[in-house]
Amino acid sequence: MDAEEQALRAAIIAKCRWMNDSGLNAGTSGNISARWRERMLITPSATPYEAMEPEMLASMPIEGDYGAWDGPLKPSTEWRFHLDILRARPEAQAIIHTHAPYCTALAITGRDIPAVHYMIAAFGGATVRCAGYAPFGTAALSQKALEALEGRCACLLANHGMIAFGPSLEKAMWLAVELETLARQYHNALLIGGAVVLSDAQIEETLAAFKGYGL
Repeated sequence: MDAEEQALRAAIIAKCRWMNDSGLNAGTSGNISARWRERMLITPSATPYEAMEPEMLASMPIEGDYGAWDGPLKPSTEWRFHLDILRARPEAQAIIHTHAPYCTALAITGRDIPAVHYMIAAFGGATVRCAGYAPFGTAALSQKALEALEGRCACLLANHGMIAFGPSLEKAMWLAVELETLARQYHNALLIGGAVVLSDAQIEETLAAFKGYGL
C-alpha cells in the first residue's frame, strides 16, 4: 500500500467519524467508499469507526470479479450499491451512505424531495428521488438506487436512508450535508402547512448559475 492510498483510507475513516460526531449518522449504520485507481475502497461491515484503522478497509475490483474483496474484514453489507454506482457513474469518486435523521424520516414516508429550495439544483435537477424499498445489501436495492440516481448525484432509499456521491470525498460529504439540510427544511415546511415548490424553469436558472460557482 503506497502513501497515497494510505492517506485516502485514513481520510475515509476521518469522514466516518465526522459524520457520526456531527449527527449525520449514528453507530455503524452508514458507510463510505472511494474510487482508488481501478478498485473501490469501502468501510468494513459492523466495525465501530473509533476502532477502525486504514488497513481494515476492504478493497474491491470495480471491474472483473464482481464481489471479490481483499482485506482482513468483510466489506460493508451495502458494498453492492457502492460498487454498482462506481461502475455506472464514472464521475463518482466517493459515495456516502447514511441514515441521516431527516432524510430517513422522509424516506420512511416514501417521499421525493421537491424543489422547495434552489439548493436542490446541486443534486442535478428539480427533485431528489426516493428509491423504492428493497432489503439492504441486495441487488434489488442497488437497481432501485441506480434508477433513482439517474441524472442525479443523490437519492433517498425508502424506509432506509440516503446516498450521495461526488467527484471527491470532500464534495461527496458536502453533498450529503446539503441533502440532510434540505430534508430538514422540507420536513419543517410540512409541519407548518406545506411548501411552495419552485418551477422547473427556476431550477434551470439555478443550474445555469451554479456552473459559474463550480457546484
